[in-house]
Amino acid sequence: MIQPFETLFAVPLKCQECVKNVSQSLHELPGITKVEASLEDQLVSVEGTVAPSKIVSTIQSTGRDAILRGSGKPNSAAVSILETHAPAVANPVRGLARMVQVSPKYSIVDLGVRGLSPGKYYASVRENGDISQGAVSTGGVWKGGDGNDAPRGSFGELQVDESGVGSVLIEQPVEIWELIGRSFVVSQKEEGFATNDPNTLCGVIARSAGVWENEKTVCGCSGKTIWEERTEHVGKGMI
Repeated sequence: MIQPFETLFAVPLKCQECVKNVSQSLHELPGITKVEASLEDQLVSVEGTVAPSKIVSTIQSTGRDAILRGSGKPNSAAVSILETHAPAVANPVRGLARMVQVSPKYSIVDLGVRGLSPGKYYASVRENGDISQGAVSTGGVWKGGDGNDAPRGSFGELQVDESGVGSVLIEQPVEIWELIGRSFVVSQKEEGFATNDPNTLCGVIARSAGVWENEKTVCGCSGKTIWEERTEHVGKGMI
């Protein structure tokens, strides 16, 4: 059973009616235990067992956008941007895996993909983070432990619908620190990947901010606001 965890979102709130509208919509989601919205800080804190992507879509249904600003406690969250390495693909980014450690030995993965062929896909964490040749160079499924048990990197299945979209919330007995630096792969095959398969996605697993660890509103490198960056990321396929 998934343990409750906290997520923090930046949300453009113009008045107390906005705060009320967003809060009420989130409280209607099964699994939400606490919502705190700040008009002054333009932030919404949510506690519960609901996938961050579901929270974002719920906030968007009220006519507002939302940016995930942090999940879980410090050093307990990670992210993997999933791309195809097939040639001549205009927009290679086709998915995102957000990971949060919700208890001492368990983590959840909020996985979403789009632009894929319909059918069943397998999600896995691989032995290394080398994606220079796509999924082909990521190594085998991460075994963990003493190697005698089933690979700990097998993260289950994902169904992609006729529109090319799929999402799933996965619970796994792993800790976030064990995943950092490895790679995450989504494919119609569990092994034997092809470098030019547009339906095989992979990305390096990197640490991401916990709640209240990311306070920037303007990027120090580009000078763009978080909302300008958000527009660019959505345009690139980052869900």
